[in-house]
Amino acid sequence: MKSKLNVVILAAGAGKRMHSSLPKVLHVLAGKPLLAHVIALAERLSPESICVVVGHGGEQVKEAFSETNLIWVEQKPQLGTGHAVLQARPYLNQDGKTLILYGDVPLVSPESLQSLINAASDDALGILTATLDDPFGYGRIVRDEKTNAICGIVEQKDADTQQQAIQEINTGIMIAPNAFLHKWLPKLESNNAQQEYYLTDIVKMAVDQNVPVTSASATDQWEILGVNSRTQLAGLERIFQRNYAEKLLENGVMLIDPNRTDVRGELTCGQDVEIDVNCVFEGTVTLGNNVKVNANCILKNVTVLEKTIIHPFSHIENAKIGANCRIGPYARIRPETQLSDHVHIGNFVEVKKSRIASGSKINHLSYIGDSLIGQKVNIGAGTITCNYDGAFKHQTIIEDNVFVGSDTQLVAPVKVSQGTTIGAGSTITKDTPENELTLSRSKQISISGWKRPSKTT
Repeated sequence: MKSKLNVVILAAGAGKRMHSSLPKVLHVLAGKPLLAHVIALAERLSPESICVVVGHGGEQVKEAFSETNLIWVEQKPQLGTGHAVLQARPYLNQDGKTLILYGDVPLVSPESLQSLINAASDDALGILTATLDDPFGYGRIVRDEKTNAICGIVEQKDADTQQQAIQEINTGIMIAPNAFLHKWLPKLESNNAQQEYYLTDIVKMAVDQNVPVTSASATDQWEILGVNSRTQLAGLERIFQRNYAEKLLENGVMLIDPNRTDVRGELTCGQDVEIDVNCVFEGTVTLGNNVKVNANCILKNVTVLEKTIIHPFSHIENAKIGANCRIGPYARIRPETQLSDHVHIGNFVEVKKSRIASGSKINHLSYIGDSLIGQKVNIGAGTITCNYDGAFKHQTIIEDNVFVGSDTQLVAPVKVSQGTTIGAGSTITKDTPENELTLSRSKQISISGWKRPSKTT
């Protein structure tokens, strides 16, 4: 039978080195706040509860996660990590264990946490450690010279020269039996260089009471890196993106340059997908088999079916793209757009909240908004659906096999009936009859003697 698991996430820091009014844990990594990464990690462990300790900007943090089932605790004033966990103590079970995570350490792997959980028995204190070439700034793991058992943790500012030479560091991530935490936390003292209540002091309490102190090592050094500055945040962003790119490559995705692809959410790809440089994928994006995304494209919450090609500099958001489509270059497809198979959307074409059936083409310099377009429709260059009257949006319906000449304005609400041909340069304000030519033009005249205005000197 598994022990009950509580998770406490410490997220009270001010983040002064970020030089921002935004709470540190709300700064974004790979499209999500730092704290969101840690909460998602905690949720994978299926704990009985997740308690988040907030301080600086606490109301703003809580508002950002208002839809989650979290326990919020305020730490005021902020007097160290031990003091932070003490605030969560009333919400911990009397039995079971508590795992302590940090809202600004977002890249810990589930595998490393599981190793820590496995290493710590029901009556042992477990510590996640790492060995660093440069351990400066981290608390050092002090081990018994004979047994190699952990006998203490000393913080950087309290460490002597010999202790500072230790390369095994404390990541801050711990798991402890609740029965011990309830006893240890109230006994913490602040007699140290920082005059704070260190959570690490419970290690000495465990040793003094012959409670086993076990450890597990982080799988990779970058997992335990925290964020205290924008420089560190940018560094973690590159680590995250490189790791994601390697997973895509391992799954058969062709990335022209893995260092120039950013995924800020979740990207799912079929077979033989090719992605060129400087593409950004936000939210949830799914690319079917043999999809090709050319350079400098942005896709956000998009599904693209097989064999579609997205040409350079295209922006697609909250849309569904069918199979064998051709998009761009320089196309913008806005939310609530659905393209069926074999649709062509060309350069400098903007489509918004429209459904376009198979085989239709809008190849040049057009705006299509709030529209229903049938099959095998050809929209000429410079065509505009005039969908907004200044107060309300109206729909344009274009039925199958319609040909719309260049530079046409379709003033909604209007229906262009099946088989209609619209002459170039027309302004259409009324429904058209089926299978006929409809056009609206003024008589062409020339005015003799007219002179173009010129600037006077």
